[in-house]
Amino acid sequence: MSASNNLTYTDFATPGYASNVAAAARQLVAALFAVKPRPAVVADDVVSPRQKASSAAWLNSMANDCERHSPSLSAELRFLASRG
Repeated sequence: MSASNNLTYTDFATPGYASNVAAAARQLVAALFAVKPRPAVVADDVVSPRQKASSAAWLNSMANDCERHSPSLSAELRFLASRG
């Protein structure tokens, strides 16, 4: 993950547990706030009525195929096909 930022690693002269933990916490906070969130993507994929009808027909044919061994699955597939 590459983010262009001005963060640098700082090495402290006093090597101790507390200073190491503090440095790690500072670097973690800096890394968390340095990355900008991605912009929300607008869904502009439009499904044509022909594709919807084709998908509904495909789901109905699958529902007919599994009617005997799994009636609840068949009902779910028909419901999904009816939603469009």
